[in-house]
Amino acid sequence: MAPGPIQILVVVLLLLLLFGASRVPGIMENLAKGVKSFKKGLKDDDEPSKQVEDKNED
Repeated sequence: MAPGPIQILVVVLLLLLLFGASRVPGIMENLAKGVKSFKKGLKDDDEPSKQVEDKNED
């Protein structure tokens, strides 16, 4: 079940109340960096297994 617009608004307001408007962009930037790093780690894990499979075929 996807969150509705009212639920998203409540979450945004709670974030603003807890952290303040000046800290929210920094938090979101760090979150985005973490997601990119996680995706890169998943991609890096797949590459060595493909290389091992290629070597086994020879």
